[in-house]
Amino acid sequence: MDFRETNSSSNINISRIYKVTCIGAAVNIFLAFIKLSLGIIGNSKAMIADGIHSLSDLGTDLAIIFGVKFWSKPADECHPYGHRKIETAVTFFIGFVLVFAAVFIAYDAFIGLRDNTAVQPKPIAFLGALISIVFKEILYRWTLKSGREIKSSALMANAWHHRTDALSSIPVGIAVAAAAFNPKLLILDHIGAFVVSIFILCAAWKIMRPAMAEFFDAGALKSEKEEIEKIIMQAPGVKSIHKLRTRRVGSGLYLDVHVQVDCDIKVIEGHEIASLVKRKLLSEGPDILDVIIHIEPFSQT
Repeated sequence: MDFRETNSSSNINISRIYKVTCIGAAVNIFLAFIKLSLGIIGNSKAMIADGIHSLSDLGTDLAIIFGVKFWSKPADECHPYGHRKIETAVTFFIGFVLVFAAVFIAYDAFIGLRDNTAVQPKPIAFLGALISIVFKEILYRWTLKSGREIKSSALMANAWHHRTDALSSIPVGIAVAAAAFNPKLLILDHIGAFVVSIFILCAAWKIMRPAMAEFFDAGALKSEKEEIEKIIMQAPGVKSIHKLRTRRVGSGLYLDVHVQVDCDIKVIEGHEIASLVKRKLLSEGPDILDVIIHIEPFSQT
């Protein structure tokens, strides 16, 4: 007997994703303009690099805004498991954009180190770093909180994108301030750009690693599987379980499991046990989206 049902509580809060991401996009446009302007006026390579980082944030905001309407569509005949993989693709895209931005910034900094005609940055460029740290840290905390509450991997990935912008502005600010007040420390402006690229690459890896695992049908964590098994075994009528398989899709899990029951009970009783197990998994389990339960007779041999 197979019993399968989709968790209705996993419906995505599209309006909240739009709201959070659109506000984030507006902040990124503002910060990119401020940092690029101050970087150009203040002759700071590091600040210009940080401005490009903010532009890459804007690109991922747009990917989420346009992608959410597709991954939030319900399952259909051609996509019986829904469209949540699109969210995974958007998450991976965010990581890829970060890698591209990091390589570009590192290359530009390397060219700057070999440029003997580089101009000393002006103190005004330091203001861009201060503005970025404050705004991006606030945006990071709000976006991450929203992503966790609605269980959106793309929104949480974008939150970390905001955090890298905030953290990377710290060495940029130090480098710009030092180079602006002491011409002999001009090299620090370029080194600051290198540090930015390292921050970005680390964030990209944190974002892309779980997305790649999902593309290759990675299952639940050991702790999650243990929690699932515990929930099933607590259901009345369940004698044993085996062949538990899980597959991660977006922020949730699909699973199928063989549940063993008393071999002398009626079919309807087996169905009721499966219904109970299903309800417990969807309500108590670790973000379970869909369940397939196979009922089998229990044998001690």
